[in-house]
Amino acid sequence: MSETPNSPPVDLGIYGRVDKREGLDATDRLALVASVAWGLAAIVFLLVAGLGSDASLGPLRFLIVILAIGLPIALIWIAAIALKSARVIREESERLQASMDAMRQIYVSQAQIAATTMGPNVERKIDEIVKAQKRAEETLHHFTAVKPERPSTEPATDAPLLSAKAVETQPVLEFGAAPPVPAVSTPDFLAALNFPETAEDRAGFDALRRALNDPRVAPLIRASQDVLTLLSQDGIYMDDLTPDRTRPEIWRKFSAGERGPAISGIGGIRDRSSLALSSARMRQDTIFRDSVHHFLRTFDRTLVNMTESLSDQELAILAETRTARAFMLLGRVAGTFH
Repeated sequence: MSETPNSPPVDLGIYGRVDKREGLDATDRLALVASVAWGLAAIVFLLVAGLGSDASLGPLRFLIVILAIGLPIALIWIAAIALKSARVIREESERLQASMDAMRQIYVSQAQIAATTMGPNVERKIDEIVKAQKRAEETLHHFTAVKPERPSTEPATDAPLLSAKAVETQPVLEFGAAPPVPAVSTPDFLAALNFPETAEDRAGFDALRRALNDPRVAPLIRASQDVLTLLSQDGIYMDDLTPDRTRPEIWRKFSAGERGPAISGIGGIRDRSSLALSSARMRQDTIFRDSVHHFLRTFDRTLVNMTESLSDQELAILAETRTARAFMLLGRVAGTFH
């Protein structure tokens, strides 16, 4: 069904209004009036002035009539079409600008709605993380502040963490007979490196307390606690990382002082987000950088002293602890394995 000449413009919302009216507009009517006026004036002029005799012009008389009347009329309609095209282009530009402004307003409003909707959720999540971190710190401080219990008798299979030679090399003070230092067992030490799983993990807290009573391994536990707390501030948790499995012989090579490609497999953390966040904080945060270097040195020193007393299976268990994962992550950031 065709549109009537008086059809109103069609509203297309944000894309403006499209004029669907058919017929002559002002430009067409002006061009038509100018064409008629020129044609009448040219005909009157030719009738009054004449075109000369057939002998002087001949067939050119017809061509002169066509050019005198038709050429100006053609130029008039070309000008009218050009004006209409310019007007259409201007209207299209205005509609395009209007649509872009409307889309920009829609985008801004959606962004504001999203920010309003997500803001409370993000803040609530941050508050939950902070509260969980405070609870963990309070729990650890509580158990480390409790008066140490008498060390329980370990089974014969639980060998001391450090060799007897390392114990014998400790200097003896001249203030009388010093009480013997309890040597933490290997299972307790490995459990302490992984820290308690939950607040109800009594066995984990007992192992942690016994490890903290041993001055030879307590510095590593405290250094690990410090870096794990700092990493949690950036949302980096060791339980979320899945390192590549490293063969025990590579750990033994590392503890023996070997560096380079042969031991690069120890840095088996591939999580790009955790690596990027840790690297950026190493550059910007002096406290974090000092804590990381202290932790890396303490872990390296402790690993050197205990490697000979650990079996391959125990080394594999050590590599799965939260402390070892932090060592893999931060060692790779610091370039320890190069």
